[in-house]
Amino acid sequence: MSDVASALALLKRGTQEILLEEELVKKLESGRKLRIKAGFDPTAPDLHLGHSVLLTKMRQFQDLGHEIIFLIGDFTGRIGDPTGKNVTRKPLTEEEVKANAQTYKEQVFKILDADKTEVRFNSEWFTAMSAADMIELAGKSTVARMLERDDFEKRYKGGQSISIHEFLYPLVQGYDSVALKADIELGGTDQKFNLLMGREIQKHFGMEPQVVITMPLLEGLDGVQKMSKSLGNYVGVDEAPGAMFNKLVSMPDSLMWRYFELLSLKPNEEIEALKRDVEGGANPRDIKMVLARELIARYHGEKPRPTPTAPPATSWPRASFPRTSPRSRWTSRAAPRRRSPPCSTAPV
Repeated sequence: MSDVASALALLKRGTQEILLEEELVKKLESGRKLRIKAGFDPTAPDLHLGHSVLLTKMRQFQDLGHEIIFLIGDFTGRIGDPTGKNVTRKPLTEEEVKANAQTYKEQVFKILDADKTEVRFNSEWFTAMSAADMIELAGKSTVARMLERDDFEKRYKGGQSISIHEFLYPLVQGYDSVALKADIELGGTDQKFNLLMGREIQKHFGMEPQVVITMPLLEGLDGVQKMSKSLGNYVGVDEAPGAMFNKLVSMPDSLMWRYFELLSLKPNEEIEALKRDVEGGANPRDIKMVLARELIARYHGEKPRPTPTAPPATSWPRASFPRTSPRSRWTSRAAPRRRSPPCSTAPV
């Protein structure tokens, strides 16, 4: 497999959609360092593994030698992203944005390499933008185009108010890609409209449009609903190692490969080898422990210990705890493990 084909296979893993894939291939074949952008609206600084899906994909680009831009939407956070909302969202104060942004930075660098990550705030260019500049930007799209967006369309047809400033949100997010000269932008499936707006705005400014890559929502430990703290089916990135370990090895077997696909930094070849191990009779619990080791080393750099309050079915003997060091977590491959009795698949 060629270097480009191998990189493409890794980057496509777990993605929902790539727009357009042929453009991504062309950019990879150029051999230059691509500028990979993902924007984060600093509204929920206490992250769980569902939030890390996007960051994991960014790390894969980073490991391939590309430039990663972690954009904190401190300016857009004051507008309030209307995505998925049926009412106008209350904007954050400047103090709330700053506090959340700092917490974000502390957590994301457990995944991204801080020395190789460009951290930017979109207030850098928007606070310097004049009223005339903003009106000019607003002229790059139409009300009809905005109403193509599902949440706006539903609110309009339902007679619910839509504030003018909410129409500006996709435009200013799109302009971020102009300011940062982004080659690729990553985002959740719910952000597709905003990401595509970035392509349109770049074209208006005479730039080559960015490739858009959307990532799916991660299912929670119940295997049904999306991961959410309010549903109690989550694993927090700052959760105690023992609690994280117990939750991960207790997830349903049906979720195992989905979590590997979206959360692991292991090469495709290693994951395929693990799948062959299971097909050959390996206990799924042992494979879940491989993922638990990787994630705990990433977020904590230490061995997990079972929590005292964990149910008996999710408590493990000390001999089964991970021994992988943080330094080797990106490349080490787990050795075959002894067969263990099946574990409970009930969610924690």
